[in-house]
Amino acid sequence: MDNQLAPAAGGASSFEELKQLNEHGAEFWSARELQPLLGYSQWRRFEDAIRRAMASCEQSGNACDNHFAAAGKMVEIGSGSARQVDDFHLSRFACYLIAQNGDPRKPAIAQAQKYFAVQTRRQELSDQHSADVERLELRKQTAEEFKALSGAAKSAGVGNRMFGVFHDAGYKGLYDGRGVDAIKSLKGVAKGDSLMDRMNTTELAANQFRMTQTRDKLARERVRSERGAIDTSHSVGREVRAAIARIGGTMPEDIPADEHIKHVEKRVKAAQPRVALDGPEAGGLMGPVKPENENS
Repeated sequence: MDNQLAPAAGGASSFEELKQLNEHGAEFWSARELQPLLGYSQWRRFEDAIRRAMASCEQSGNACDNHFAAAGKMVEIGSGSARQVDDFHLSRFACYLIAQNGDPRKPAIAQAQKYFAVQTRRQELSDQHSADVERLELRKQTAEEFKALSGAAKSAGVGNRMFGVFHDAGYKGLYDGRGVDAIKSLKGVAKGDSLMDRMNTTELAANQFRMTQTRDKLARERVRSERGAIDTSHSVGREVRAAIARIGGTMPEDIPADEHIKHVEKRVKAAQPRVALDGPEAGGLMGPVKPENENS
């Protein structure tokens, strides 16, 4: 996984490039600069995410003032003039909490959640655990995308009784004519299990991409018929399959079933570090916290 949170479309900086240092020598990020990176076009909605993150900070046993500091920022408004707007200085922990409290339907937020989930734990947990966290986060995002695609299918004219056919068409396009039941049989997945619960990270990513592209195509081409939506689902699946073939990737039907995601979730929960921070990170924007027995 990349070691930087990439910019949103049209963004100029990565997360790490936006980092600044304050008078205490502590790193911080400007909320106004972070806003577009996380896919928010309106400050009001981004501020709502910040407020939720502040509540989470208090609930987790950390001093909110150490991680969120109200600040003003001068912005140009044309003709050489400027005005002050509200801003926050945010610690790295605050940025993590904002991502956790953001809208997971936003691709930038989903990416940020995965970035922080892996990076935060990578400092003290094994590579296997990092892989578990990445798979778990991707499974959550794929579930959100499945719901969004179902909504798009309904808007395109797919009736409730045809939802299974619609989704199966996408699988058939991607898996060389195999629907969900055939894929389960091939991979030895129990009938009662969700297929996505047994996919590894690579297979989940391929299906998330398929669903995202299907949803976008339905909207872009203004599909308004049940048959058209089902055909679109199938054709996008075939295109994603062709792309995998062109780059020499493993076909999804050839990827063995992974362990059930419930086992991964239990393992991650059992190994999670404390939410309450201690050591240098506890000070946040105030800089490293001195031990109680250290003379001031």
